[in-house]
Amino acid sequence: MDPDSEAMPQLCRTTWGAHLSPGIQMIAALIVLPICAPLLISTPAHAQSISQPVPENATAKSYGEGWKCNAGYRLSGDVCAVVIVPANAYPTNRTYGSGWECLHGFRKTDDTACVAVIVPDGGFLDPSGERWHCSRGFLKIDDMCQEIVVPANAYLAATTYGPAWECKRGFEVLDDLCVAIEVPANAYLNSAGYGQPWTCERGFFEQDGSCAAVVIPEHAYFDDATYGTGWKCERGYAASGVSCEVIDLPANAHLDRSGNRWDCNKNFKLSKGLCVLDS
Repeated sequence: MDPDSEAMPQLCRTTWGAHLSPGIQMIAALIVLPICAPLLISTPAHAQSISQPVPENATAKSYGEGWKCNAGYRLSGDVCAVVIVPANAYPTNRTYGSGWECLHGFRKTDDTACVAVIVPDGGFLDPSGERWHCSRGFLKIDDMCQEIVVPANAYLAATTYGPAWECKRGFEVLDDLCVAIEVPANAYLNSAGYGQPWTCERGFFEQDGSCAAVVIPEHAYFDDATYGTGWKCERGYAASGVSCEVIDLPANAHLDRSGNRWDCNKNFKLSKGLCVLDS
């Protein structure tokens, strides 16, 4: 540290270089040193800022060393060049990025210009101002919005994929139309989205596109399972064609869990239709 530096105040240089007695010099140091020390420490940074001049359209940083370009200017080599804002754009006044953004309804192209966003008939400008979408009832085809033709007995679908329209309840798609579903007697429309659109009422079963009545034989009861004959034999009876025949239990046998078949008792096995002792 050079006590004769020109950056030091006159008081510091005078006190530092004065020929005083040891006692007086110590008292002077205790008074002046707290004042001069920060100035002595900052002298190199001050000298450095002097050695690096701030260019035009720039400002020295509020902390540390160096400088930065002012708003509306960008670093180009060692100077700050003005930001050129193209037509249909506005300056951002930020020290980063391109320094400009396109106006609402325009989009950036090649980072040098702003072109208008062309919205076709049946479309609307996206809130971002840079894109467009088709309105409800229109379908995007290339750069156009084509109106969706909804047939009679149909309505616009709410999904963004699949068909653009769906048939009303009671109608089904046939080519590009919605035709009425023919529901046979003793049936009703169901809510299935695929397959058979109607279901037979209870007591009836589907047969060749119609609903036939379930004929329940003696010793049987109605069964509403979606498969089978529509009836089941009572316990102790077995189906035989369209009737229920009583089960003839052999000796040492019992009805199984279903009640419509039998098994041999424990320690017996089936042999030629009989239950014989398992030796």
